[in-house]
Amino acid sequence: MKIMSVDYGDVRTGVALSDIGESLASPYAVIKETYQPKLIDKLCEIAEKENAEKIVVGIPKNMDGSYGFRAEACREFGRKLEEISHKPVDFIDERLTTVMAHNILSANNIRGKKRKETVDAVSAVMILQSYIDKNKK
Repeated sequence: MKIMSVDYGDVRTGVALSDIGESLASPYAVIKETYQPKLIDKLCEIAEKENAEKIVVGIPKNMDGSYGFRAEACREFGRKLEEISHKPVDFIDERLTTVMAHNILSANNIRGKKRKETVDAVSAVMILQSYIDKNKK
């Protein structure tokens, strides 16, 4: 089954896709859209085009494991996405994925505008790979 992951952001949203065997996550796109209904439509189009059967949305827990305002916003976004896409949406803790994505990009000497344009897709990959590894059969 192909899975799509979403690193939801107010300005940029990262998207990643798994292979059909659910073993490897790859970056797909960064969507620059601030209007949530349009963003959801774009994500639904990607899910349809790429035959994703499930969508995973990252939930940013606080470092102490509690949920804050942003986590609830991501949950609400995921519920709307599930309703409109008609695909099951699952959630996973995304703590520190953006920090790790920045570290990976730094290690590969990707800086400035290029980093800003790719960090959300790399975060989406980390979210999806974490989900895949957690749910290995």
